[in-house]
Amino acid sequence: MSYSTAEARQQILDDLAVAIQELAVALACLGEAYELLDQRLADTLEEQLFAPTQSSYGLARRTHAEFAARHGLTAAAPGQASSGLHDSDPRTYVRRALDAAERADLLIGELQDSMLPVEVGDRELRDGLSRTRELIGQVPHRAGELLRTIGR
Repeated sequence: MSYSTAEARQQILDDLAVAIQELAVALACLGEAYELLDQRLADTLEEQLFAPTQSSYGLARRTHAEFAARHGLTAAAPGQASSGLHDSDPRTYVRRALDAAERADLLIGELQDSMLPVEVGDRELRDGLSRTRELIGQVPHRAGELLRTIGR
């Protein structure tokens, strides 16, 4: 199946927007977990999970918006994210954040593997995708460590 450059660029924007939405969900979940933790664990969560997730979210949004602007496309802002049904266990929110972060990483990885960013993208897009994945790649291991300490 053949596609136009404009269609391919729009597909990149659409796919990246889904990953950005997953990062927004991860941030919402981490915010909920933060509120349920004691100060020491909340500070750890903020440093180890929230900071890299927020950085990856901001970088992904900037990459999305700048790519759209460079190619004269419209980049819709991500919608409001939900942390899901309320739970009194902070581990639930950390797990939800971990799942969302992993989905975002997978989505961006699939986008990179599709070769669209090479075929119709540009260097800035490819660099932004790679840096976003580097940042979010820190989260799974750190989340596992934090989950082992909650409730001790």
